[in-house]
Amino acid sequence: MTPKIQSVRGMNDILPDEAEFWERFEEIIRSWLKSYAYRPIRLPIVEPTPLFKRAIGEVTDIVEKEMYSFIDSLNGEPLTLRPEGTAGCVRAVIQHNLIAQQPQRLYYTGQMFRHERPQKGRYRQFYQVGVEALGFPGPDIDAEQILMGARLWDDLGLDGIALQLNTLGQSGERARHRAELISYFEQHSELLDDDGRRRLHSNPLRILDSKNPALQELILGAPQLIDQLGAESLAHFEGVQQVLRDAGQPFAINPRLVRGLDYYNLTVFEWVSDRLGAQGTVCAGGRYDGLVQQLGGKPAPACGFAMGVERLIALMREAGGEVGAEPVDVYVVHQGQAASRLAARVAEGLRDQGIDVLFHCGGGSFKSQMKKADASGASFAVIIGDDEANAGEVTLKPLRLAGEQPNEQKRVSVDSVADEIMSSILDWEES
Repeated sequence: MTPKIQSVRGMNDILPDEAEFWERFEEIIRSWLKSYAYRPIRLPIVEPTPLFKRAIGEVTDIVEKEMYSFIDSLNGEPLTLRPEGTAGCVRAVIQHNLIAQQPQRLYYTGQMFRHERPQKGRYRQFYQVGVEALGFPGPDIDAEQILMGARLWDDLGLDGIALQLNTLGQSGERARHRAELISYFEQHSELLDDDGRRRLHSNPLRILDSKNPALQELILGAPQLIDQLGAESLAHFEGVQQVLRDAGQPFAINPRLVRGLDYYNLTVFEWVSDRLGAQGTVCAGGRYDGLVQQLGGKPAPACGFAMGVERLIALMREAGGEVGAEPVDVYVVHQGQAASRLAARVAEGLRDQGIDVLFHCGGGSFKSQMKKADASGASFAVIIGDDEANAGEVTLKPLRLAGEQPNEQKRVSVDSVADEIMSSILDWEES
């Protein structure tokens, strides 16, 4: 027997019932983003590897361990499946000069790739919604993006998602804090784990984000960045908090909230749920004012966030979100050559009127087809046999209208069947 080929570990199929649930989620997302005047941008899945090395930083777990990189066999160019979306979005903005005339509010959706150990809520191919605002310097846009999250949780019917907030200051302030951290951790180097010792001189800020229980007491005693912040950074942070307070949005300041990506500055935030185990962050973002210049553009302020779709879907499922096919309006049952030809025309005519139709394929008796019609969840069966075909009519049988008992079937003309269906639906809605 020929062996089966399985999907790559950590890269999952999304089967029809689940995919339809995803589509309903995506409809909510598009409506929500439109309400804030964010516009879509579609980006390549493959980008030049130097883009991520320059944007994310070469001494990061993403670049060192997690990227799917390869050499193009035609021209020798180093390429990478995108591990995140911000770098590619900024690359596109620079390449096409999008912020020359006005600031931009943009969003993108799609797959990202990281070579991690798969676990619940963390996969090697995963889906994100990314939101970026470029050209806005003040704390108002930071606060807007945070409040966008609060509105989305309400739109999705989710609760129990808490907001954590911090500031990373500016580069000079982080440099002073970095020196303090190195000095502090060097004095306690015997307590560091292997990751901590590796990061000590390359990216000591990430030690603060360690989940190793043995390091927590040491981390609690580490110097805090906020003590190095100047008046301008503090004012920006206070401006964000003021907007959130005015909106009645609760938040907790978490001085240990940092970023694994080097391009962040000032505001950083996370929305966290306690219902996803270790993978509790469902949305994370912040400001990255230096990235546009870092990637070759003219200096421009920017901020954004990304959401893990799988994690949000899991929360929606836990909250009781329904999964399954949405029923069509009409199931077309037919038997006989003339009937089948007419049935195909009737089905297309109903679709022309905006009615969703499942056309029976594969033959079978009227009895077996009616069982399938009833199981489909359709509101009506349109039945066409040779008698109906010869008379230019169909038999219309209501199967259900949101739980109502089926009514008696009746013969109607082909030309009036759409009106009969729409009238029945309106009568039910008004009753």
